[in-house]
Amino acid sequence: MKSGVLVSEFNYSLPAELIAQKPLADRAESRLLHLGAASATPQDRFFREFPDLLRSDDLVVFNNTRVFPARLFGRRSGAKAQPLSSRNPAARQFLKGRIEVLLTRQLSQEPNQWECLVRPGRKIGVGERLFFEEQDELQAEVTGRGVFGERQIRFHPTADFFALLERIGHVPLPPYIDRADDPSDRDRYQTVYARERGSVAAPTAGLHFTPGILDRMQERRIEMAEITLHVGLGTFQPVRVDRVEDHRLHRESYLISEDAAGKINRALDAGRRVVAVGTTTVRTLEYSASQSGNRRVQAGNGEADIFIYPGYEFRVVGALLTNFHLPQSTLLMLVCALGGKKRVMEAYQHAVENRYRFYSYGDCMFLE
Repeated sequence: MKSGVLVSEFNYSLPAELIAQKPLADRAESRLLHLGAASATPQDRFFREFPDLLRSDDLVVFNNTRVFPARLFGRRSGAKAQPLSSRNPAARQFLKGRIEVLLTRQLSQEPNQWECLVRPGRKIGVGERLFFEEQDELQAEVTGRGVFGERQIRFHPTADFFALLERIGHVPLPPYIDRADDPSDRDRYQTVYARERGSVAAPTAGLHFTPGILDRMQERRIEMAEITLHVGLGTFQPVRVDRVEDHRLHRESYLISEDAAGKINRALDAGRRVVAVGTTTVRTLEYSASQSGNRRVQAGNGEADIFIYPGYEFRVVGALLTNFHLPQSTLLMLVCALGGKKRVMEAYQHAVENRYRFYSYGDCMFLE
C-alpha cells in the first residue's frame, strides 16, 4: 500500500443545493457520468443507456441486501411517556427525554442484541432502559459501549421483532437528507432486486435499476450474479484522522453463494470483466479474494473490513457503477483507487459544474 496519503487530498466543494433530497419519479432517468477506458473526457449520459455501455461478455454483480426500518424513536427510563401528535422524527427531538436509536448490526438473535448509534449518546449509560413508541411496545436495555461511540442493547422478547420494526420503525435516511422519512421512502430507498434483510443504508448505485433495465440486460445476454453485504455502521463513520492509513473500518456481514462464486471465478478465469454495482459489491468481492490466497472469491459468509484506497491492487473488479460520494469519505477513496485519484476528482468537478445530483438519491457514474 502507498504510504502517507492525506485525507484532505479527497476533498471537494459541493453546493448544498446539489444534494438530492428526493428520488426522481423514474429511477432510470438519473444522469450517468461515463468515464470510459478509451477516453479521458467524461461523457454525460442517462442511466437508461447503461445496458448499452456494457461489453457482451461482462459479468455484472449486484448486492441484493434489503434495508429494514432501523431507525427508532423513544424515551429513556425516567422520562414520561408523551403522546405524539406527529410521526415526524424532527418533532420528537424537542420532547424532553426523547432518544433516537439507529440499529446497525445484530449481534445475536437469542437474546436479541444489537449494535447501534444513540442520540443523545453522552447521556445513555450501561444499564439504562429504553422505551419505544407511545405504548412502550418495544423495550431494551443498554448492555455495553463500543470503541467508536456505539452502544450495545438487548431487546425484551417480542412475538415478532421484525414485524414490529416494520410497523414502528423509520427508514434510516442518511443525515444529509434534510427531511423526515415518508411512506414513499419504504419503496424508493430500496433496490428493485432487494431480497436479504439486514442493511441500515441502501446500496445506492442499485437504486437506478428498474425491471425494464434488467430485462434489457437479459436481452443482451449480459450475465448477472448476486452477492449480499449488509451495510452497517461503517457507512456512517466519518474519517477523523489526517492520514488515510490510520483509519479503520467496521466489519460488515456478507454472503457469497456457491452459484455466485462459480460465475465470478469462471469470468476471471476466462479473462472477462467483472462489473460491480456499488462500492458494497466491490468490498465484498475484494475482501473474499484477499482471503483466498489465489485471487479468486470463496463461497461462504463472513465479515468484511477491507479498506480500499489509492495504491490498492484490485483482484476481481474491473469496472464500477457508483453514486457520487461525500468529500473525504472512504467510499470516494475506493472509487479513486479504481479510477485514479486525478481522473476521478476531475470527474467530480465536472459533475459539480454540470449540476449533477449527489449522494444517495442522486445521479451515478460508470467507471471503466
